[in-house]
Amino acid sequence: MIDLPELLRTHPVLDGHNDLPWRIREEFGSDPAAAGLAAGRAALHTDIPRMRAGGLGAQFWSVFVPSDWEHPAAVTATFEQIDVVRRTVTTHPDVFAWTPTAADVRTAISAGRIASLIGAEGGQSIAGSLGVLRELRRAGLAYLTLTHNDNTAWAASATGEPVDFGLTDFGRDVVREMNRTGVLVDLSHVHERTMHDALDVTTRPAIFSHSSTRAVTDVPRNALDAVLERLRDNGGVLMVTFVPAFVNASCAEHRAAAAAEQARLGLSGAPYDPVGAQEPVADFASWLERNPRPRATVADVADHVDHARDVMGAGHVGLGGDYDGTDELPVGLEDVSGYPNLLRELADRGWSAAELAGLTSANALRVLEEAQDGTSVD
Repeated sequence: MIDLPELLRTHPVLDGHNDLPWRIREEFGSDPAAAGLAAGRAALHTDIPRMRAGGLGAQFWSVFVPSDWEHPAAVTATFEQIDVVRRTVTTHPDVFAWTPTAADVRTAISAGRIASLIGAEGGQSIAGSLGVLRELRRAGLAYLTLTHNDNTAWAASATGEPVDFGLTDFGRDVVREMNRTGVLVDLSHVHERTMHDALDVTTRPAIFSHSSTRAVTDVPRNALDAVLERLRDNGGVLMVTFVPAFVNASCAEHRAAAAAEQARLGLSGAPYDPVGAQEPVADFASWLERNPRPRATVADVADHVDHARDVMGAGHVGLGGDYDGTDELPVGLEDVSGYPNLLRELADRGWSAAELAGLTSANALRVLEEAQDGTSVD
């Protein structure tokens, strides 16, 4: 029987994506102290007591800004988001450590602190400038997601308007410069064609920071097996996400139906978060009462982890929960304390201690080291 507490002590979770910095920006005026993370904050998915309970030892914090923001505002906000992460670390120096390199991550984990890395979620954050990319790397950027929900001028998104390219010539230059400076290429959110173009160009391992498998749940945000096979050959890692609409087909279908109903009623906003006149909002609430949301489970997430292992091998799978970046999570994974529930499910399915240690952090740390080895921002 696997001793999960001991496994998490030696190989704590390195999670690929958490949107807490945006929640701190929007709800607490970008003030980490006001978020009350040490005491616990039930309205969030993430706080210090639950991070400790879940065995979290390292986190790629998303420094997300909306993908439809104009370039100057997007760059400014990205640096402001980095500032939020840095001030979260300095507000809780006994808990977090600023860790821009893989060596720093290992040191922090050894000291019992939560390693804190940053990932920019979308190419809008570099404003079409390799100089901005380099400055972000100097500021500690560990990965860049090539797009978010919208296309950039140089990369196609999985959910953007149809275009006749994956990466443009400039997009290929971005990937090359990421390789040169030690920034991980993140393929979450991008179009399948962009995935292939990036894998054609990159000479270092790539990641999906928070995506799942399309063979199990067929949505554009997930990766097809043909891409996963290339990712395996590239040496990269799929960090399986927990978002219900990405791991459970019924949840995906319901989300699409909810979005269609909002559109029919003339409401804007994200699915399940309608914005508009009072009467249509009430009509949508009535629709939800008649069509309740299905719930995803730990087993659904485990199905994706299992499939990724089947396609790529256990050395190419990690975890990227997307906590504080989604409005609902699976039963048993409702917040960052839930990782042990998933590990128990996988252990019951026959995953070995060595495989689980790779899943929690060893695989992602290997990729980070290989992405950074011998690089320079100068």
